[in-house]
Amino acid sequence: MKIAIYPGSFDPITNGHLDILKRGAKIFDKVVIAIADNMRKESYFSVEKRLELIEGCTTDLDNVEIDRFKGLLVDYAKKVKASVIIRGLRQVSDFEYEFQMALMNRQLNDNIDTIFLMPHEKYTYLSSSVVREITKLNGDISRFVPENVLKELRNKYGSK
Repeated sequence: MKIAIYPGSFDPITNGHLDILKRGAKIFDKVVIAIADNMRKESYFSVEKRLELIEGCTTDLDNVEIDRFKGLLVDYAKKVKASVIIRGLRQVSDFEYEFQMALMNRQLNDNIDTIFLMPHEKYTYLSSSVVREITKLNGDISRFVPENVLKELRNKYGSK
């Protein structure tokens, strides 16, 4: 069984994340969407809430599991028997950082490969931070996030 990890903070998960996840789920037998539990980073939503939101918008993906992790991604990958890390590249500017991380992960564990997937072009500008900013300014984010995330953001912040 070919297992891949799609790591990130997903704070919140966006339609761009889901696009990458669905592409990965077509390629691999199992994809673990792994939420990085980084206590140094201030989060919009708790890890528990992010798990709940991701579960709510991935019920149609039978080969996707949702989990959280702390520490090195390559250690977590080994733990779940994943041989591939999925990373999304929206723009050329993402490549330099992602390339550096892929090479570092290879140095730490050369049995784990990184693949880069491009989202649909309609999501190339989309990020969780953009969604958070629009939400704070009471803008309409309905076409950027799944329905359950939209509902949670509206409940929490009263956005459109």
